[in-house]
Amino acid sequence: MKILNNKAKQFLTLIIKLTIIGLAFYFVKNQLAEKPLNLDILRESLNGKYAYLYIFIILLLTFLNRFIEILKWRNLIQVIEKISIWESTKQVLSAITLGIFTPNGIGEYAGKVLFYKKEDAGKVILLNMICNGVQVIYAISFGLIGVFYINHLHNFIPDIYFLYLFLILSAAVILILSIKNIQIKGFSLESIFKYIGEIKKSIHRKNLILAFCRYFVLMNQYYFLYKLFDVEIPYFVLIGVVSAVYLLASSLPNFQIIDFALKGSVAIFLFGLFGVNEWVIAIVATLIWMLNLVIPISIGSLFVLFYKPNKTIQEK
Repeated sequence: MKILNNKAKQFLTLIIKLTIIGLAFYFVKNQLAEKPLNLDILRESLNGKYAYLYIFIILLLTFLNRFIEILKWRNLIQVIEKISIWESTKQVLSAITLGIFTPNGIGEYAGKVLFYKKEDAGKVILLNMICNGVQVIYAISFGLIGVFYINHLHNFIPDIYFLYLFLILSAAVILILSIKNIQIKGFSLESIFKYIGEIKKSIHRKNLILAFCRYFVLMNQYYFLYKLFDVEIPYFVLIGVVSAVYLLASSLPNFQIIDFALKGSVAIFLFGLFGVNEWVIAIVATLIWMLNLVIPISIGSLFVLFYKPNKTIQEK
């Protein structure tokens, strides 16, 4: 009976996720149907005065986005063993590839575990949680600032909902503190916090700096893409909208392979408040998806294809 209940829960979760994704696609389709694609948008953007400079900056930021992630992982995994930048590159890109078809990229955790001995699996997963967790903290913090700022300009969210949000966050913190001693399969939040505290401060400090740099790179990648399409919105307003889009879209359950649909639907709504052409928003969302996900996965799939368990790891 318990197995059936678990199966039912998994099925219900999948239905909810597919419904959210379906609604996102439907919203994007409806918004774009109202305004036919004008190919002049693409022609004009490529013929702009600073077009090639913007393209160069966008490609540079695309490289930096993943390279910083590679440096982050190399910095954290030294807790277990020191690895080269090349090895970190293989692990990061392989993990992204293995996580592409799983909800919210969960498969990424299993992907990195493959490169280490079984007894270190728990540590690898925890280090990956720290790696991604800091990024999430920045996304939430700056995303909330962005939401408050954009809402101050256009008041698209009633003030009462911010009160609800504050109460929910407060309840979540209280809940976490109250269950920190509860053990599940020998692990508890307190033991996890203790393990995190044992990691050298210099490693945490470097992780925080690199995570901030990656978030800054991502926000500016969006900025220069919109500049390429001649969107004239003040820098901090545009960054505020992007940070809000990133937060709101990332908070919904989704699959990375169609991540552009969710981010695109949220972006169309928020950028629509500033009169940005819906096709420009859709194109930017698709380009971000291709640059930050499709290209790394294309490279990562080669690492996965030729993956061979490390002999030294097997011997350990």
